Formats: sequence, C-alpha cells, structure tokens
Amino acid sequence: MPGFELFGIEEKKEVQDVLDNGVLMRYGFDGMRNGHYKALQLERDLASKMGAKHAQVVSSGTAALSVALASAGVGAGDEVIMPTFTFVASFESILAIGAVPVLCDIDATLTLDPKAAEAAITPKTKVIMPVHMCGSMADLKALKNICDTHNLILLEDACQAIGGSFDGISLGNYGHLGCFSFDYVKTITCGEGGAVITNSDTYAANADKYQDHGHDHVGTDRGAESHPFLGYNYRLSEMNAAVGIAQLKKMDTIISIQQKYYNRIRTELSNINDISFRVVPETGIENYSFISFFLPTEDLARKAHKALGTHGVDACFYWFDNNWHYYKKWEHLMNQHSLGKLSNEIQKGLQANQRSFPASDSWMGRTISCLIKVGWTEDEVNERAEKMATAIRSVI
Repeated sequence: MPGFELFGIEEKKEVQDVLDNGVLMRYGFDGMRNGHYKALQLERDLASKMGAKHAQVVSSGTAALSVALASAGVGAGDEVIMPTFTFVASFESILAIGAVPVLCDIDATLTLDPKAAEAAITPKTKVIMPVHMCGSMADLKALKNICDTHNLILLEDACQAIGGSFDGISLGNYGHLGCFSFDYVKTITCGEGGAVITNSDTYAANADKYQDHGHDHVGTDRGAESHPFLGYNYRLSEMNAAVGIAQLKKMDTIISIQQKYYNRIRTELSNINDISFRVVPETGIENYSFISFFLPTEDLARKAHKALGTHGVDACFYWFDNNWHYYKKWEHLMNQHSLGKLSNEIQKGLQANQRSFPASDSWMGRTISCLIKVGWTEDEVNERAEKMATAIRSVI
C-alpha cells in the first residue's frame, strides 16, 4: 500500500486512450469516444472482481458512502451507527445526507463492537456501518445477524480494506452495500475516486441516478433524460477511471507483496512476549496494508511509538492522538462547528452522543499501526522488522 507505488505504463496507456479521444466526462459525446467508456469499464471490472452484481464508481470514498446511504433511502433524522475509530469521512458522509452519526465502541478487532452496536439501536436507527480500518474487518457475521434481527441495513465502509475477505466473500460484498476509496494513498488508486457495490437491483438503480443529478440514463440523448428524483454530482471522470482500470489489475500483486512483508514483520514481532496483535475475525483475511499491535499499557504504547521513530522506523501511527481518525480529536463534530446551520435532528442527535468511550480508549491507547509499503526491497523489510523489534524491546 498504496497503489501509486506501482504506477507504470499500464496506467499511462489507459489515460492516453482518454486523451486521444478527448472525452473526459463519463456521459455523452458518444460519437467522439471511439468505443472508450472508462468509468463503465471500471464498474464492470470491479463488480466482477468483488463478486458483486453491481458497482457504481463515484468521485471519492466519501461520496460513495453518501451515495450508498441515499440509495437505501436513508435521510433526515435517521441514525447510522459507526465506530469511534475511523476517518472523518465516515461521519461527514452521514451528515451530508441529513442523517445522524451515532458513535459506538470498538473491540479487539479495532472495528465496531457488535454488542455495543446492538445496544446503540433506537427506533431511529436505519444503518449499522462498520469501518474496516487498516486492512482488516469487523465481525461481519455478528453484525449481519443483528441487522437481520432488527431489519437494519449493513453498510460496509471498506475504504481501507479492498482485497480482504470474510467467510470467502470480498469485503464490501458481505453486507447490503459496500464502499471503497480510490484516493491517492489507498491500496489501489484513481488519484481521486470511490465506488459502491451491491447485489440489490434497487440500490444500484438509485445510486446510478443519484450520483448524476438524478438523470435516469434512458436513451442516448442526455438532454432528453428525465429526473425521477433529486440527485447530486458525484460523477467520476474518465481520466480517473482510466487509472483505476490499470490499478485494479494490479490489486492481487499488491496484496501478495503486502502479505509477504506483513508476515515477515509479524514473525519478528511475535518473539516479543509483551505485545499482541489485533484480532481478525474467524474466516477473515486481511488485505495486509497495515500491521497493528497492542502494548500492555498506554504509557508503553506512547514510549514504543516514540522509540520506533528514534530507531528510524517511519509510517507508524499512534491513533489515540491522531487528529483525523479517532473521536477524541473530532471537536468540530462534537461541538457542531459548521459553516451553515445544522438541522434540528442532527443537533439533537450529536448532543445525545456527547459521551466518553472508555472501552475504545482502552484499545486505542495501547495500539500502534505500521504501514506496509509495496516499494520496499526484501532487505529493507528485514532491516525494518529488526529495527521495530529493537525499538519496542528498548521500552518494555
């Protein structure tokens, strides 16, 4: 991770196709395209790769989440249960459609705790949205059972975990809807972009219209298309899609490299008695983009993180103090700092969510995650593994 480490002639060829025909927008201008429809091709390739019936590419992972929620009829005042550990885009996408993000504790998977999620359900709950952070997944079987019992939608935010699987099913395709991000630092990238996958014909048809101003895409005259309902502009350009086509073909190679390097580092760290690794649910397979582990205490985790830097080990993250990925630094959400007035439903919902999450703090305070890069040589991985072990032993 990430895919930009493997940019090459494949991406250049796909982009050059777009430049040669001169049509950068995914819709219309059929006479100029010479048969090139890059966004459509990426959708077909992605659906096939993920084993899903439908895929809809959009302008970002954040857009994908908003489109997925809207396609399922989620809107003003509806509650979406989400974890305390995620990127800010998760709650931004919920707020964007007028719904209310309900923060919920994580467990040893570093993702949504099923028991906490079930306890957070109210009559307003419409969606449970686990976020598969750092390449691994929530206990999807337990969450799916909860959703089935309470007639809720299971939406997988798999933006950081494309290529992983659960129970033999690609992450993103286990729930009713799944979302990916293709931004510049994801496992595969379009530069900017995202996608929704689903096996629901209804959700797919809604997403297709919603991401393009509500256009019904019937016929060959874009100006004559009707608008069955309101939509917005979340389209992905042909240029971005072209990069994604080439990158998707490299995904298996990227993940195999990540797995190899991940295993080398984990083997080295496994010799240290005082650390343990995040829990991967039974039947789950990571995409190996990060290796995440726990120290015995928060104090030791802080010291270990500092020691890693001192020993020259970069790209390691102590999320507990991170400005983007953990609820403790989401003051703008908690304090409702918005350029415009938030709806009464959102204001009341966020006020009700003003609480601490000691269970999450207990996990995150002891967690360090380290990125796995595909551009390393084997010698560099070996050196890194040894430095990591030396650094951690220096503080415990």
